[in-house]
Amino acid sequence: MIKKSSLFAIILMLGAVFASAQTQSATDVVMVLPFENTSGKGEFNWVGESFADSLSDLLRVPTITVISNEQRKVLQQQLRIPLTSLPSLATSLKLAQKTNTSLLVSGRYEIVPAAGEAAATIKVSVRMVRVNEGRYVGEDFPDGGRQTNEIVISDALSKLQKIQGQVAFQILYKRNRAVEYSQDYMIGLASKVPAKAFEAYIKGLITQSVESRENYFKNASRLYSEALEGIPYTEAELELGHLYLSTKRGNEAVASFERVISQYTKCRDRAKTDKKPARCQDQSFAEASFYIGLLYLQQGNFESAMATLKPLADDLHLTNAYNALGAITVQGSRAEKKNPARAAAMLNDGLELLKKAAESSPDDASILFNYATALFLNGNLTESAAQMRNAIVKNPRDGEAYFILAKALETLKDAKAVEMANEAQRLLTDNNKYAKLETEWQKSRTLPDVSLRVIQPARKDFVSVVLSRRPITNAAPVSETDTLLAQARTQIKNGQDDDAMATLRRVLASEPMSAESYSLLGKIHLRRGDIDQAISSFKTSIFWDNRLIDAHVSLGKIYVEKGDCLQAKTYAVSAAEIDAENQDVLALQRLSERCSK
Repeated sequence: MIKKSSLFAIILMLGAVFASAQTQSATDVVMVLPFENTSGKGEFNWVGESFADSLSDLLRVPTITVISNEQRKVLQQQLRIPLTSLPSLATSLKLAQKTNTSLLVSGRYEIVPAAGEAAATIKVSVRMVRVNEGRYVGEDFPDGGRQTNEIVISDALSKLQKIQGQVAFQILYKRNRAVEYSQDYMIGLASKVPAKAFEAYIKGLITQSVESRENYFKNASRLYSEALEGIPYTEAELELGHLYLSTKRGNEAVASFERVISQYTKCRDRAKTDKKPARCQDQSFAEASFYIGLLYLQQGNFESAMATLKPLADDLHLTNAYNALGAITVQGSRAEKKNPARAAAMLNDGLELLKKAAESSPDDASILFNYATALFLNGNLTESAAQMRNAIVKNPRDGEAYFILAKALETLKDAKAVEMANEAQRLLTDNNKYAKLETEWQKSRTLPDVSLRVIQPARKDFVSVVLSRRPITNAAPVSETDTLLAQARTQIKNGQDDDAMATLRRVLASEPMSAESYSLLGKIHLRRGDIDQAISSFKTSIFWDNRLIDAHVSLGKIYVEKGDCLQAKTYAVSAAEIDAENQDVLALQRLSERCSK
């Protein structure tokens, strides 16, 4: 076993290689590793994965870009690091280097199982490594020394999500003491999934047996839906969709993916109605839409395939979506026999989509083939021949590409047509493919047996290649509340107390635990001379967020004025514990000291 001192030496050594020591930047890239189970009980391994999954979501706040749990897994696979074993510290730092991670979060936990009337308990210890500086995040002391500062929390295992919210808050606080979110807020975010449903979902993620995985995800979805009045568990349904897809159960996959898409649409529409920023699962929506679109294509359901994939092309600008949607539209135009005008319009639409895909991926042989074929079908033979030559360069053994190029050159009276036809005949020998294509061509001048190509990528490739082309955004927990609080602060500054009171009532109607709202109300009451109301408001503010320094200082000053020196000193001490260098805190300390003389 490697000693702690050796581990720290590794950090220092690699940190020196990665970058020279620097002060904490305003923005961090954070990666959360699965936590280590030190209890020796394999049935609790799911807890470690749940920390990685939950914290990766909770830490998405402004100034932090989080490497998602799925992205971390993809990277591990690319580096051939088994997902079934925890990376060593040195390996973890290599993962961090690959993703420009500046803050690495790791942890371990010990579980004491239930015994008799005693419930199962968990003790979790969390450390943060500042990668660029090669050190653990710790506390600074006046003498210049440092102490590695772990986050240690113990509680009942049944309160796991509460613990994860507490850990997320502590990480944010230790990274920056001016954290904008209270612990209660983070716990609320962590507890959005019913505990039993969350446990079943995480167990499904780490289980190898297909049958067991299916049962866990089904159970998670059922428990979630029962607890939340029929709302589907998006993450569990997405996993079920992929499981059904991998086991050739297309109809069941479609049903699961449709539930993901439906829930996303409802979430987005609700956010528009409420005029609030959407906190919807857009990555899950993108995955579900892409794969269900391919399923519809396989089933020949072109209308549904186009309707499902179009939002990806319009809103997310995914190259693979452009290719898939373009191919489906062209295929749909070929299948349209009753309305020539509609068929022509669909062909033009498909051609434009495939052109975008080809411009975005000029080295993709399948996309180039699709674009060239669409040009051929549209009668643009010169450009089709040029694009098909590019496709052949990328895939020299593509017999269908040679066949279409030969027919384009033949129509253009190009002598190279014979050479291309001979090459097609040499390559299209399976099932007498060349003869069948040639017979149909001589009969109808069409290519019914040549299909456009939409390759279904493995999920890890979709995440690492397709989604990586989207701009990185943080799902910051912001809402209309932030706007209203800013408005109230401005109104108070301008002496518009009545307007500020009305604004704060709007905040409290939707966010009854808004600590800052109560603090601002306290300031208004204090300015109006309503001391008792001011005290009540400030105390309520501290109840919901004990780190709100303004409330401590204001209460201290009130008690100085009231001559209650003991209370004044109490709030001076509590304010100093938050920030001893704050000028208002120092002023309160001087006032409280004079109060007792």
